[in-house]
Amino acid sequence: MSMKIRLARGGSKKRPFYSIVAADSRMPRDGRFIEKLGTYNPLLPKDSEERVKMDVERVKHWLGLGAQPSDRIARMLEAAGHLPKKTRANPKKAEPGKAAQERAAAKAAKTAAPAEAKVAAKVEAAAEATAEAAADGKPTE
Repeated sequence: MSMKIRLARGGSKKRPFYSIVAADSRMPRDGRFIEKLGTYNPLLPKDSEERVKMDVERVKHWLGLGAQPSDRIARMLEAAGHLPKKTRANPKKAEPGKAAQERAAAKAAKTAAPAEAKVAAKVEAAAEATAEAAADGKPTE
């Protein structure tokens, strides 16, 4: 029987509250579980002690028996210092989405057009100045 330590949702609509449970992985998320190990209230501030409460000894017991923590539970245990930190490879994490990239490109093109026009005007003015100096017979700098 494969065991999981995971969250079981409770609470009302738009007011989530989770129980941390040890359950058979084949059971539904909010279905039958073997033991309740703690609670998680995501509505509380992150620095609140009441946000995550768990019986660490029982969690370690279940981990010793081969239970696999879910991603969220593993992160909670890592934050508490009970599991070693995993290295996660997510190269696209900081990359903006497709629409954001398109908006940034459009904005860059819009701001680049006036800047290019200013540079072109300066180059043209410098060319005219050298042409006038050459016509007058003065040496150019």
